[in-house]
Amino acid sequence: MSEETNTENSKLSIRLPLIIAVAVVVGIFIGSRMLEPSIDSQNLSSNLSKFKEVLTSIDKNYVDEVESKELVEDAIREMLKKLDPHSRYIPSSEVDLLKSQLIGHYDGIGIQFVVLQDTVYVVKALEGGPSKVLGITTGDKIITVEGENITGINIKSSEVADRLLGPSSTEVSISILRGNEMIDFTIKRGKIPQKSVQTSYMVSAEIGYIKIANFGDKTYIEFKAALDRLKMEGMEKLILDLQGNPGGRMDAAERISDELIGGNRLIVSQKSSHKKYNSSSYAKKEGVFEEGPIVVLVDEKSASASEIVSGALQDHDRALIVGRRTFGKGLVQLPVTLNDNSELMLTIARYYTPSGRSIQKPYTDMDSYFTELSTRYDHGEYFHEDSIKFDDSLRYTTANGRVVYGGGGIMPDHFVPYDTMNYTNYYRDLISSGVLRKFSIDYFVTNRDGLSTMELQAFLNEFTINNVMLKQITDIGEEFGVTKNLSEYEKSLELIKGYAKADIAEFLWNEEGYYRVVNPLSNEVYIQALELFDEATLLAKAYN
Repeated sequence: MSEETNTENSKLSIRLPLIIAVAVVVGIFIGSRMLEPSIDSQNLSSNLSKFKEVLTSIDKNYVDEVESKELVEDAIREMLKKLDPHSRYIPSSEVDLLKSQLIGHYDGIGIQFVVLQDTVYVVKALEGGPSKVLGITTGDKIITVEGENITGINIKSSEVADRLLGPSSTEVSISILRGNEMIDFTIKRGKIPQKSVQTSYMVSAEIGYIKIANFGDKTYIEFKAALDRLKMEGMEKLILDLQGNPGGRMDAAERISDELIGGNRLIVSQKSSHKKYNSSSYAKKEGVFEEGPIVVLVDEKSASASEIVSGALQDHDRALIVGRRTFGKGLVQLPVTLNDNSELMLTIARYYTPSGRSIQKPYTDMDSYFTELSTRYDHGEYFHEDSIKFDDSLRYTTANGRVVYGGGGIMPDHFVPYDTMNYTNYYRDLISSGVLRKFSIDYFVTNRDGLSTMELQAFLNEFTINNVMLKQITDIGEEFGVTKNLSEYEKSLELIKGYAKADIAEFLWNEEGYYRVVNPLSNEVYIQALELFDEATLLAKAYN
């Protein structure tokens, strides 16, 4: 979908978006007036009249032609910037993409791909998608889409996606090069599931692990299924990984918390100057894991719904929070669909953890709000716990009297510094240029039959990246312009071997294979969490 442009710049085209914009503002105003009679209607009417005067003057007098839709949309964006960092305008062309991240599916052919040296490689065909059904597989090279060559033309990943995505039930023809054979496919696009629970598995005979990537429409269903399965497999202790989880649907966070918190305890409340948006959510049902010890993993990219879950579990002393201070997003947005199918995401309330703390970080300086994580890094917060200072006026206590703070994210009970010890520029270049991905694809394609007979546990225990494979990696690096730096190569050797192995594991066992390799290799928060279950067990006993 593309936004319309106005080439004639007629008076009607100037006024139509004005009418829409005014209708939106008036609609919000009327909705608020129904329950909030204190709003000054005369002042609002005067401001709307001024806005209309400005647009009318532009229409009649401006020296050049202007895109009226762009003017209105820019005005909306600038207006929202005066409110808070999370009230935002979403053009109609971007609404579907945003919704696909929350509803758990998108329309397409169901592949992951990567562009390496002007060639489009299939990384994997996704379960439940039409490409998987047709037999498209890892290592296939996409040569043409709808008869148009896409190889050797410096094509971008976004341009490939534009050609492959499309409404469900529509068709797209592609030509695949597999080895020396060219194969033509006509693929009927379908709804491709996007799982928000990336993986779940048993770490040991007692410890289960669940990683949630974001909170969408189906997250609770996926989480509950994972929790039930792990319980059946003998889980008595849980690691809930929310690292890098930016949030999403508040109700999904509430329902997941309800599975872990019992006794009609408060999960989260939200408060607004508009009373209609005030509410509180409590644990209602008997959850399937309300007693066993829990460790929650968080970092600086855990936000919003992730903070609702970790905040509720921390305040009730239900879980041990491990990692680094979370992002600090405690504002609630209401989506308002506008007449042209664009959306206004309007902040309507602040949410509060059970102890009463708001974890929303300050946003007086709007320009630096989203770069604040870089400021934390520069100030040493990623590496030293004592660099974090909280205002004592924002001091709160948990159910059992532990001290916690509001006003800037969830501070973990156990701080884990950011681990950069084995990271080097050479290693990063191998990743960013696609060298490791190219090696893993080539190796998998060449050894597919033998690899496919292995069990996951045998692969984890026995498969290694040997010297011959390492030579192939460095050779591909030279081909890709990544020159071997011996000292950096030796420093990052275990990471190079580990991530190449993880890629191959993902081709065979999806995300479970990937994380079963990566977590014990380089996820320091996960590694330390495994050592903290004695403390988590004490919390669980005190909680019950």
